[in-house]
Amino acid sequence: MLGLSATLSYLLFSWIAVTAAMFALVIYGNTLSAKEADQLYLNAAEEVMMATPQENLIARMNRLARVITVLAVCSAVLLVAIVGLWAWIGLQI
Repeated sequence: MLGLSATLSYLLFSWIAVTAAMFALVIYGNTLSAKEADQLYLNAAEEVMMATPQENLIARMNRLARVITVLAVCSAVLLVAIVGLWAWIGLQI
């Protein structure tokens, strides 16, 4: 029984770490999106100066969205595992 409790603790700490990382990246993504301009009206001279940083920002936000999605799925899987193990321990007592 002690082994299951230790496993539950490891799963819980893993879930906390994954979820905290996910929330930190969501907050970081929101600060990036605050810098994003929805529409840029640029002439030829401004395009060289302003369009490239905007495209880099959008590419960074797209990569960040994939990482956030992966962390969200991992968090959900860990949460289901925690609930299942908790129920299993409860049924064994």
